[in-house]
This record gives sequence, structure tokens and C-alpha cells, in this order.
Amino acid sequence: MTYRIAVLPGDGIGAEIVPQALRVLEAVGAKYGLSFTFTEGLIGGIAIDETGQPLPQETLELCRNSDAILLGAIGGPKWDNLPTHLRPEVGALLPLRKALGLYANIRPCRTYDALADASTLKKEVLAGTDMVIIRELTGGLYFGSKGRTDVDGVQQAWDTMIYSTPEIERIVRLAFETARHRRKKLCSVDKANVLESSRLWRETVNRLAPEYPDIAVTHMYVDNAAMQLIRNPGQFDVVVTENTFGDILSDQASMLSASLGMLASASLGGRVGLYEPAHGSAPDIAGQKKANPIATILSAAMMLEYSFNRVAEARAIEAAIEAVLAKGFRTGDIMEAGKRLVNTEEMTDRVLEELA
Repeated sequence: MTYRIAVLPGDGIGAEIVPQALRVLEAVGAKYGLSFTFTEGLIGGIAIDETGQPLPQETLELCRNSDAILLGAIGGPKWDNLPTHLRPEVGALLPLRKALGLYANIRPCRTYDALADASTLKKEVLAGTDMVIIRELTGGLYFGSKGRTDVDGVQQAWDTMIYSTPEIERIVRLAFETARHRRKKLCSVDKANVLESSRLWRETVNRLAPEYPDIAVTHMYVDNAAMQLIRNPGQFDVVVTENTFGDILSDQASMLSASLGMLASASLGGRVGLYEPAHGSAPDIAGQKKANPIATILSAAMMLEYSFNRVAEARAIEAAIEAVLAKGFRTGDIMEAGKRLVNTEEMTDRVLEELA
């Protein structure tokens, strides 16, 4: 069978890391008898430069007609001063998620024994960290009404957080099902002591909980959750939360894995899944072969598992990365004394050697 992949390198280091993930997919295909077709599209700042739009209609149609999407990164200082609706983050990612019905962002976060000393946290605090953060992706502040007005010469701005019961139910059910296949613990993060939307969120979680009697459910305010991620990350199994809280907490959790360059993600909900590293476009190192390709390679592994049900192939990629790290190879973001510094392509070469 041939899988059709929409390839969206985007901006900055996206053009360097995405080809590395494609190399790994091709190697997996050759080893396990899979076939892929890769079709590239424009998105983000580069799309603005070439077409005037951050998400060209041609790219949207390519995504709709593919079996999965691999995205690099978008944005950069060059486009920061554009009107909000044209900025890559707002004008490309948000409408793409909405158009494809990608309401759930899944970010696994685990610690690697080989990187125990690479984190800024003590290794005994990190020990046993293995969690999945599930973030609602198409509701809340990012999609609510927003605007500005002038009142007697004073600028006022507003953003509206709106959630409906069906929106909450579908993401919470996904979280329950995910927990069922892991350690059967679900922590729902909200701010129910202040926000009405969070009170509806918590009520919905509690109403659904009896349908999943095998899952231990807890609730945590988002400020406490941020603290607990640093104090005792090993307590978490599956975390579910709304859009803004999830955006912040998942980036915070990335540091438990030593670097954003280690954190993959999947955006699911519609027929076509979107897979991307959690980091940004890193324009400061773009074109220098310094970028860590592991997050993008792990995103490709998630694609194999979640979109194509190729679990063994996904695990093979994960094992190859673990072996490379155990042998001491490091890109700059996870470099430690006594380890061997490699560039973007060289790190991928090492992963390919382990897959051979």
C-alpha cells in the first residue's frame, strides 16, 4: 500500500528537519515493505512571500487529499509585524486545524536515561516521567471573538473563551481512551475556581467519568499543574486540558525531555492527521545544520502509529533514537560534556544506521 504524505516544511529550520524525517520514513518503508509518496506544499511565511497568503488554497486541498501531513515549523521575525490574520501562526495553523477538524493535540513526553544529565532539573526528579498531554485544539481563546476599541483615548482589547459541551466531551473521551491504554490515570487541568468555561469543563469530566470506572480521575488547577510538572512530573500519566493551558503546559513539559527538539506531536480528529515537532522555526540557527531532527523523526513515528496503524515500525524508530542517544551522539540543544556533537544530517545518519 502507498501512503500519500503532504509535506509542509514551512519556515526556518523546517526546511532542514523535515527532509531528515522523510529519509527515516523511506528507510522504514524499504525495511518493512511500505511505500510513500511525498508531495510538498507551501505554508507560513514562505507561502506569504510567494502567494500573499499563509495558507494557500492549493496547500489546503493537498492536505485534504492526503493520508497524513508532516509539518516542519512556521513563522519568524520577518512576518511578526503583519496584520494578525496574516501572521503565519494565526493565518495558517489555526485555519488548517479548523478546516481538517483537528481538535486534539497529542504530545508524549518521556525522559530518556541517556539524557538524564541534559535537563536543567535533577535526574531524581525526572525519573520515571512518561506522560501524554492532550490539548483541545480548535476552541477557547484562540478561536473566540476578539477585538479592540478606544474608550476615551484608552485602548481596550478582549479575547473570548468559549467552550461547548460537545467540544469538551470529544476531547475528554479521547483522553479517557488514551489513559485506558496506558497507566489508567487521567488528570484534567482547568481553572474552575475562576473561569465559567472551566467549571463546565470540570462538570463534563465528572459526568463522563462513571463510563470509565477503570480510570482514576483527578482535577488540578492550571497554576498548580505548572508547579507539579516541575516538582513531581512522574505523577502524571494522561493530562487533558483546554487550548491555551495546553499550549503553555506542553511547552513547559518539553523541558522534562531536555529540549523542545525532542518533543513530537500529533493533531488528530479528522480523516487526515497532522504531525509536527513541538518546537518553532528557530530562525537564529536556520541554515546552519544545528537543528535537532529527533522531534520531527518522532513525529513521523507517531504518523506511522496513529494514522497508519504501523505500531511495530513506529517502535523501531523510537528504539533507534534511544540507541543513538545511548551511544552519546548529541545535537547542540542536548549537548553535554563528554558526548559527541553532530549536526542535523549526521544525527539522522546515526538513526538510519540503527534502523538498518
